[in-house]
Amino acid sequence: MLLLAVLAACLLPLCLASSDSDYAKLKQLAAAGNGLIKLDEHSYNILTAPNRNWSATVQFTALDNKRRCTPCRDFDPSFNTVAKAWSTVPAPERDSHFFGTLDFDNGMATFQKLGIQSAPIVRIFPATDGPRRPASGVTTPISYDLTYGYEPGPLAEQLSKYTPVPIPYKAPFDWGRVGTFAAAALVLVTTLRFISPVLRSRWTWAIGTVLTCLVMTSGHMFVRIRGMPMSGPNGQWIAPGFQNQFGQEVQVVAMMYGLLALAFFMLTTVIPYQTSPQRQRVQVYLWSFVIFIMFSVLVSCFRVKNRGYPFRLFL
Repeated sequence: MLLLAVLAACLLPLCLASSDSDYAKLKQLAAAGNGLIKLDEHSYNILTAPNRNWSATVQFTALDNKRRCTPCRDFDPSFNTVAKAWSTVPAPERDSHFFGTLDFDNGMATFQKLGIQSAPIVRIFPATDGPRRPASGVTTPISYDLTYGYEPGPLAEQLSKYTPVPIPYKAPFDWGRVGTFAAAALVLVTTLRFISPVLRSRWTWAIGTVLTCLVMTSGHMFVRIRGMPMSGPNGQWIAPGFQNQFGQEVQVVAMMYGLLALAFFMLTTVIPYQTSPQRQRVQVYLWSFVIFIMFSVLVSCFRVKNRGYPFRLFL
């Protein structure tokens, strides 16, 4: 028993020296990789050693093209960006948490040992010793939920819960969005310059107002609120009953209302100012005929809506 105690006391300095050597190697690898350690079997075992006073975030991935892992290639840039942001943290905090990535081709045995059958996967390994050991005493790896998305912003926010200080990630300035807004503004200004006479015309607003009134009075909002389909079975466009209406019915009814309104407008406003009696007479007959025909069609549609309605005009 005494011999075992003596041997343990002799081996303790060697273990401490080995631990210090591993820690120094991890710092060196992180600095060389711009905050990210490219892991293999050996370095992964060092990073996740049972007795460690540092924490780590490890990405398990498969980036080789022959693996055909599209999510791996989509997520890898975000993980690298977060690791690079962590490298800007002051040394005391930076050197107590490491970021590493283990590719399947560099760590098949580890993937098999951990039972990993899909990628990418991110796991956080808390410290097991020292001041960064969780107060709860739970040091089992924690899996990052990829449902937060593959973007670096949510990743940095969630991983900051397990780092000594928040990860100082800032999204890069989106010059593409600025260019899009600038181009859209230029197009808008140019368009307004050419269509401003049209927009200032009272006839433009009058026609727009009339068309809006026709669509709304024909039941557009009724159809939208109730989520009615454009047409019924077998191409039916008139829905029977007053509590149903199809989208095509709105269009047809609006067209009929529009033609009727145009006919009355021509008879009351335009035709009286015709200087030629013959032309005036022809137009009176024409627009009167349009009124009778459109009212006949409107009554026919009403008969379909209200089954059993006995009256008709021409049709």
